Amino acid sequence: MKRFLVFFILILCINSPAFAVDEVDLEFDRDFQKHSLNIVSTEELAAKSKEDLSESVDDEPKDVEDIDILNLPLPEIVVTEETAPLTFYSKIQKEITKTMKDIYKLPIEDTETITPLFKERLTAHYAKGPISSLYTRAIVQSNFDLFMPQDGDEYGKFNVNLVNVLFDAKTRSGKDMFRVMIDPSHQHNLSFMQNFFKDLFIETKRIPHHSILIGNSRVGTGLEGLQSAYTLPFMFRSQISRNFSNVRKIGVRVRGDYKYVDYDFGGYSSDTFFTDFMPGGEFNSWVEVKPFAKTKGKYGDLRTGTGISAGKRNSTGYVVGGVGLKYSYKKMWTQMEYSVANGSNGATGLSSKHRQGWYVTLGCKLTKKLEFLARYDEFDPDKSVGHNNRKEYTTGINYYIKGQALKLVLNYIYCHNKGLSNSHRFMVGAQIAI
Repeated sequence: MKRFLVFFILILCINSPAFAVDEVDLEFDRDFQKHSLNIVSTEELAAKSKEDLSESVDDEPKDVEDIDILNLPLPEIVVTEETAPLTFYSKIQKEITKTMKDIYKLPIEDTETITPLFKERLTAHYAKGPISSLYTRAIVQSNFDLFMPQDGDEYGKFNVNLVNVLFDAKTRSGKDMFRVMIDPSHQHNLSFMQNFFKDLFIETKRIPHHSILIGNSRVGTGLEGLQSAYTLPFMFRSQISRNFSNVRKIGVRVRGDYKYVDYDFGGYSSDTFFTDFMPGGEFNSWVEVKPFAKTKGKYGDLRTGTGISAGKRNSTGYVVGGVGLKYSYKKMWTQMEYSVANGSNGATGLSSKHRQGWYVTLGCKLTKKLEFLARYDEFDPDKSVGHNNRKEYTTGINYYIKGQALKLVLNYIYCHNKGLSNSHRFMVGAQIAI
């Protein structure tokens, strides 16, 4: 290293115009500790006298002997945040800090829909080809569940409710799109591949006020039964939605959106979770009326709906009917539904039982970020059996850090079951959409 420094300084000196020399003598010992330069410059001798030369080298003789170049003072280097070299870990830390600041500044307050945190960053735009954009996002829901039965031992566990990864692609015309949604989370009653693919459809909006879907999508009846899992007020759906809806099927679906009326009609295979190819057919319909659409929110937003789901799977037929109402005014809102079934083919599986249920939910936005909820939910799993109703009393608090994209949820559920043990449940959960 010392040899390198010596030759490096020597080269600098030789190339410098201020040290144009005729002859350079370099002397050093075996240990490379002592270094001497004997310099004789004709230009310096011609331009200056012996006294000036002696002063220019700090009163040393003209030959400037015994200059230890290894001990010459080096210029002081000041390292600042701007000039400091970035290591791999400091780059990561800097990027995380910037990302957190960007998330903090995002103006997301809408709770009716979900706007992921990195929507702009995760959208790829293409200048050529049939696809104009590809939007990738992921949503994760998880909770800690403390279950306390009155006749038994309590237990707590951590649950990953869903892990959804979605790919939305739009065509160059802007009227067509396709969606692929996968869920790699484990479900105890399904195989991995049966739960892996969720939404898998093509949608076109070439007809005004209409969209046509072909493929696998969420179907069913009811306000909550058709609602996305990302915007639900509670961690769990109501009992009628859990039993009669909350399932996807393959078929053709037509949705209409007008000022006073929305509707959703479709014909599907009665297969669920890719278990059978074509076990039968199913028809689903849901119609909503919006009587206050013209008042621009002066009297709030009122939606009333009704629908039917009917089909046959193998040798079992089923019919589910329901009505629902949702009303919101300023900070308050309410939603209620009633459904009755003579057989069903929802998320809990195929059933031939006569069942019915209803619920009422009340909500209040205390602030833009804080919401308080309460729900009464009653369900009769078999009308041919008496005294078996299941009642759930649920209260909840939602804290919307960044709308539905980043929220915290707290639910308490008291289950009062006739003929079965009652129970209490405390659930703390979170949702993040990136």
